[in-house]
Amino acid sequence: MTQSRIAAVDVGNDSLKAIFGQLENNFNIPNIIAREIEDRPVIGIEDLDEKDPLEGLHIKVHSPALKENNAIYRVGHLATKSTNSTELDPGSSKSQEDQTLIMLFASIALDAVQANDFQKQQNVVDANYTLGTGLPLREVKEGNDAGYRSKLMGSVHQVEFLVTPKYQGLKVNIKFDEVKVYPEGFAAFINLVMDKDLKVINKDLIDKHILIQDIGGLSTDIAVIKNRTVDDDKAQGYNLGVSESLENIREDIFTKHGVELDSRRDVVEIITRNNDRNHIMVKGSRTSVHDITDRTLLELAKKQYRLLRNTWQKNSQTEICYFVGGGSNVLKEYIKTLNNNLDGYNIEFFEDEHESIWMMANAYYKLIADYLKKNEKPKEKEEEKKKASKK
Repeated sequence: MTQSRIAAVDVGNDSLKAIFGQLENNFNIPNIIAREIEDRPVIGIEDLDEKDPLEGLHIKVHSPALKENNAIYRVGHLATKSTNSTELDPGSSKSQEDQTLIMLFASIALDAVQANDFQKQQNVVDANYTLGTGLPLREVKEGNDAGYRSKLMGSVHQVEFLVTPKYQGLKVNIKFDEVKVYPEGFAAFINLVMDKDLKVINKDLIDKHILIQDIGGLSTDIAVIKNRTVDDDKAQGYNLGVSESLENIREDIFTKHGVELDSRRDVVEIITRNNDRNHIMVKGSRTSVHDITDRTLLELAKKQYRLLRNTWQKNSQTEICYFVGGGSNVLKEYIKTLNNNLDGYNIEFFEDEHESIWMMANAYYKLIADYLKKNEKPKEKEEEKKKASKK
């Protein structure tokens, strides 16, 4: 049997974060795709193999899990350069979208051709993975996790690299030995209090009554943690994320300044970077867009604060709320200001943006690695019994 490799994949609304193997490989890929033809034009085709594969992901995907099978896509950075690129829309369910699966398969296929775990025969790599991933609380409460898992298990999903640097012409057959789909709020809690071996590292938090407000692109999850577990009845998911606000900022910048940004990711960079924050170049001149970003993001921060206030009122013994996710980085200063001027709740943000962005992927890795560790010995005993019975 082919060795099963660990994949911990967080298909975030802004970008996919994935960790593989024994932590030796990881990717952060913009969650953007664009339909494409089989032979996309490339300037400097002779230099293709010198380029970064992440900058030129051009693939064909075959999977019974997809509504549109055998379609060809630009993925990630390459898709941002297309006029027909698509990002997940507000109100959509992550578990129901082809785009979620395409991003997942693309990242795993890219790892498979880089890993030493699998053999390659006639440009085909057969790859087995044990996957840890997650869905928003709202979707798990609706029971979508079971359907999502069943789409992945029991089938072979093939990714063919077309005009992709270094891997052009390779095909990867992906099979999942196990898929674990975790609620995102629970995963965030695991990452807060436990290390990679699931040993408690934050004893001050382990028995506290805490909230975790995870602000994503399309949704916000508020997990209520009591007695080391998520209170399923009180945990809530909302169709309120930062994507719509980012899109509004993008449109307002175009209307006022005539500057067309490629994607929401460009907007995030403008409002979060350390130098020249909230500034763009207009006809070669450095121009502030503070008025546009402040107006839109403050309005969204007020809505997020309202969710916090309502949840805290229903859980009056809450001791602290942690804000996590890419959206919390975007809204951090606005929410802090509102809180200082209004209720003064005990809230905490991760000052390390990298830690906040990678929190879910890290949590999935801890959980799936622990699952494998616990299930290795029973499998070994089964193999020994089979060998003994044959004798």
